[in-house]
Amino acid sequence: MSLRLLVFQDMVRCAYPTKAFGPKPMCGIVGYVGFREATDFLIEGLRRLEYRGYDSSGVATIDEPGQISLAKSVGRIDRLVAALQESPLFGHIGIGHTRWATHGQPSDVNAHPHLGGEPGASSVAIVHNGVIENYVQLKQRLQLQGYEFVSATDSEVIAHLIDSCLTQSADDSNGASRGPHGRIDRLVAAVTETLAQLRGTYGIAVLFRDHPDVLIAARLGSPMVIGVGDGEHFLASDATPMAGFTERIVYLRDHELAVITADGLEIIHRDQGQVPNNVQVLEQTNEAVDLGGYSHYMLKEIHEQPETIRNAMRGRLNLDDATAVFGGLNLSTRRLRQVNRIVLTGCGTSWHAALVGEYLIEEMARLPVEVEYASELRYRNPPMDYKTLVFAITQSGETADTLAALREMKRKGHPTLAICNVVGSTIAQEADGGVYLHAGPEVGVASTKAFTSQCTVLALLGLYFGRLHHLGFDAGLRIIEELKSLPELVAGALKTDAVVRRIAEKYYRLNNFLYLGRQYNFPTALEGALKLKEISYIHAEGYPAAEMKHGPIALVDSDTPSVFLIPQGFVHDKVLSNLQEIKARGGPVIAVVGEDDTSVAGMVDDLIVVPKVPEYLQPIVMSIPLQLLSYHIAVLRGCDVDKPRNLAKSVTVE
Repeated sequence: MSLRLLVFQDMVRCAYPTKAFGPKPMCGIVGYVGFREATDFLIEGLRRLEYRGYDSSGVATIDEPGQISLAKSVGRIDRLVAALQESPLFGHIGIGHTRWATHGQPSDVNAHPHLGGEPGASSVAIVHNGVIENYVQLKQRLQLQGYEFVSATDSEVIAHLIDSCLTQSADDSNGASRGPHGRIDRLVAAVTETLAQLRGTYGIAVLFRDHPDVLIAARLGSPMVIGVGDGEHFLASDATPMAGFTERIVYLRDHELAVITADGLEIIHRDQGQVPNNVQVLEQTNEAVDLGGYSHYMLKEIHEQPETIRNAMRGRLNLDDATAVFGGLNLSTRRLRQVNRIVLTGCGTSWHAALVGEYLIEEMARLPVEVEYASELRYRNPPMDYKTLVFAITQSGETADTLAALREMKRKGHPTLAICNVVGSTIAQEADGGVYLHAGPEVGVASTKAFTSQCTVLALLGLYFGRLHHLGFDAGLRIIEELKSLPELVAGALKTDAVVRRIAEKYYRLNNFLYLGRQYNFPTALEGALKLKEISYIHAEGYPAAEMKHGPIALVDSDTPSVFLIPQGFVHDKVLSNLQEIKARGGPVIAVVGEDDTSVAGMVDDLIVVPKVPEYLQPIVMSIPLQLLSYHIAVLRGCDVDKPRNLAKSVTVE
């Protein structure tokens, strides 16, 4: 019995923090068992999960009974690949991981996979997403049993706990022989006993030194997806790595454990025992996660928006009744007509989309709408009666704060619906119903196409609830026609790319930006500022334009550009007055205006002209040049656009 350990260590600068930053994001897990060399899938899968954000990566394989081979590296996956080229790992079973540091700084020893058992003779290797809240107590107990810890992570306790349970099981058996089914029962029992001792969240995959044909996975609050092949099975923390390898997938649910071999898959629920495999079709194609000729995923996804908006509306516009239709709300029309208040909740970009939804639904349906940060709603106890409907807005469907808020609202008896992009995600499964965005995989950490798709779906919901209440037939038809023209209008906004790039070249060296808008474009200003912060690391703030004079105007100087979103509507002249306040104090002004607005050109330093669009659709069209501006500035500053520092695509714990 032996352990092969390969590490690749190098000095990592700037992009990798030396301590944990805020909430732990969703790291990436991959696994494989079958007839291929496991590392072929593991490395490809880890590359497809790079968008989640990470500071280290690693893989483990078993090439023969009695030997776990391990490779880990701080930094980008390319470093791990270079190490594997020098000293390859072989085997037809393996696990891999991309880690974002929380417990312990980025280092080779803190990177996953982690080993359990005696040094040099470890019996298991594990990868883990989530947080083990009671790891300190478990670690102390294991240390008293003689286990040595080499990392500062919470995850290593899982590996040693499984080894401890296996050792105890072997002692209890008194050396009795076990058949093939009996040995798997023993592995399942050891993992199950371990999970029962954990407090927190987890998605785990486990390799066993002496059982090179069995992979076990389990989840609680952290997603796990199994790909079903012919003579092989795949594992990952989302479906993206499966594209091109298999079209059949199974989503694990909370408290489920999967026993995976090359030829079989058995799923066991903690309370229900063995459950049927709910095999679903993976609609995602390999091309959907390829760059497709673009320099970055973010740029690709910006340019996909005419199609993703079209997909969000496909099959949901009903000309006969002048309304929107949804197949997944799972609430009767009578129940929905009784709704007298709507709560929209989300985090980050989804929260900005919710603010757009507040304006849309209140104007179209005359229903009061409240927008809540999910991280706050989960701890609040707001007065809400049984006629309140809660929408959780999320791209990934796994955001911990949004999920916790949804669960709290369900516990209080409120109907909960989701606006979500990922089929089979936890929020999609736990909500009473909802609406899928159908935007396809969004790889860039900074959300673009999901935001505009969310706003589009919220416009459809505004139309739907409006038609349930006071909105007339002719008004409904007008809105439908305006929505149908939206993809072409967004395509027109994308033509500003060259102009936006020239503006970016002018300002990219500056370190402070202000984004200003009113009414529908106030959330757009917030979203534009967030995009710039996320990928270029420039300080940026969004405000209602009229609020400038109540404090933020003190920040205005010649090195602080203000990006004005100037609507075509009743607040147009008001925004121009706010613009003059900035110009009077020497602040550069970049204006985004509609194509027939001739009143602004002589008043601003730089002008971006987008197609004319109704006010309620302006956040979608005007967000396009803001996305492009943040992209070009980030590229000019040499930033990693798709994988910005300190961020990840999904944050799955608080």
